[in-house]
Amino acid sequence: MSLKGNNIYLRALEPEDLNFVFGVENNETIWEVSNTQTPYSRFLIKQYLENAHQDIYEAKQLRLAICKNNEIKPLGLIDLFDFDPKNNRAGIGIVIENTQNRNQGIGKEALSLLVNYAFMKLNLHQLYANIGSNNEVSLKLFTTFGFQKIGTKKDWTFHEGKYFDEDLFQLINKDAEALSR
Repeated sequence: MSLKGNNIYLRALEPEDLNFVFGVENNETIWEVSNTQTPYSRFLIKQYLENAHQDIYEAKQLRLAICKNNEIKPLGLIDLFDFDPKNNRAGIGIVIENTQNRNQGIGKEALSLLVNYAFMKLNLHQLYANIGSNNEVSLKLFTTFGFQKIGTKKDWTFHEGKYFDEDLFQLINKDAEALSR
């Protein structure tokens, strides 16, 4: 099972990714998506990267850099989080950092690679995603892959003086198999 696609590949985080991860984690425009409320220090990001060698069973998460083929510089990050090996499920999230790199199919290809990896290599039964009801780009991306909306959390996030709903999406492995036929 490869984490390399036609145009991009997913790779483990490296110490050299410190500035990129620091920039993503401290980008206030995406804090709403990541439930972040305070900035992260370089020290904390450095510690995180030093422990990034832990496998998903130990860390309960997997964060990968999204890179164009034949390049090492990350364009974004894609995560499996809240990994639950007993129930064979995990949350999935993605961020493409620079708006210039959005709407080019990068997120779609990265999501495809990680969904296939999660189902074929990790043998997960299901993936889920929490998506703001007003995040049309992410809603379209995840529903394209067969993620189904299974509920709405009303007034779930507070951002810029207003409450927003958050939708919960789920993809069961058998549903993904049916889509690929």
